[in-house]
Amino acid sequence: MTTAFDPIDLAGTRLANRIALAPMTRSRAHREGNTPTASTATYYAQRAGAGLLITEGVQPSVVGQGYPDTPGLHTEAQVAAWREVTDAVHAEGGVIFAQLMHSGRIGHPSLLPGDLTPVAPSPVAADGLAYLHDGPHPYPVPHELTGDEIRATIDDFVSAARNAVAAGFDGVELHGANGYLIHQFIAPGTNRRTDEWGGSVENRIRFAVEVTTAVAAAIGAERTAIRLSPGNAYNDMDDSGYEETYPALVAALEPLGLAYLHVLENLPGLRDLTQSLRKQFSGVFVLNAWTGDGTTGPEELALIEDGTADLVSFGALFLANPDLPARLRAGGPFNTPDAATFFGGGDQGYTDYPALTTTA
Repeated sequence: MTTAFDPIDLAGTRLANRIALAPMTRSRAHREGNTPTASTATYYAQRAGAGLLITEGVQPSVVGQGYPDTPGLHTEAQVAAWREVTDAVHAEGGVIFAQLMHSGRIGHPSLLPGDLTPVAPSPVAADGLAYLHDGPHPYPVPHELTGDEIRATIDDFVSAARNAVAAGFDGVELHGANGYLIHQFIAPGTNRRTDEWGGSVENRIRFAVEVTTAVAAAIGAERTAIRLSPGNAYNDMDDSGYEETYPALVAALEPLGLAYLHVLENLPGLRDLTQSLRKQFSGVFVLNAWTGDGTTGPEELALIEDGTADLVSFGALFLANPDLPARLRAGGPFNTPDAATFFGGGDQGYTDYPALTTTA
């Protein structure tokens, strides 16, 4: 029987186990130019015992930033700073992918230089608040991308992917979930276009497919992955019709030979669709499973044993337990995540969670 602690081949890269660090926004790129810090290198190196590390969302362009103090991969300084992170992870024997996340309409002009404003497939504002350093602000109506601007945005993803490779990352995961730009194109509630980028399922998935295709062509399909979250309502999304949309999307992505497909179950009752997408996709299948109000825990390891997934990604539990694979193998104990320190701040709640040896 396959277990979470068995190695696996990821498109030619050997992973030591089948436990992944899920991408989690930490908002600690405090330095000028939204560059990661020495603490960022420590944070990821501490968790290098995972088979696969996936970073927090990294903006591929200036206008792609949606939250304060999130890092980018679009300047030389950012590439150099990320190189310190990947070097630290590789020194510990880890494998790390950068998640490229363009936030689209989720953001605020005060985060952006000059007269830039958040962009989206259609000028539909999200119902909610952007939490900034000076407090909460309503999301603005985003600028509707023109056809030329859509092509330029695809180029931004490609450039950021090349920067990721230059920074030493083993690959990139495109963030097509959670209500950000790629998801905004996929979902009918945020994509109300009537041109080749909207309307039919084929047109609404076009942006996701073309971004993925372009990135795979630039850095290799074996270094390219994508994260999807069918039916996810997070960030005021209407993803109705997802039962038809996502099989069509995965069918279009399957021929590319991607490193992996990462599915986030954000709704109950999605397991049948999850298993169907797994059967469609011939590569490595990573799952962040539905757990209701709880967090992904030891019980989700059974999803590897029964073949539901090849890897399981852990979020909050990995945040609080830098040596999570060792703790899972030992059956615990587990540190409790401190939600008050999830976003922003310094090393408290970031790099100071003790490992088992420290605890002992």
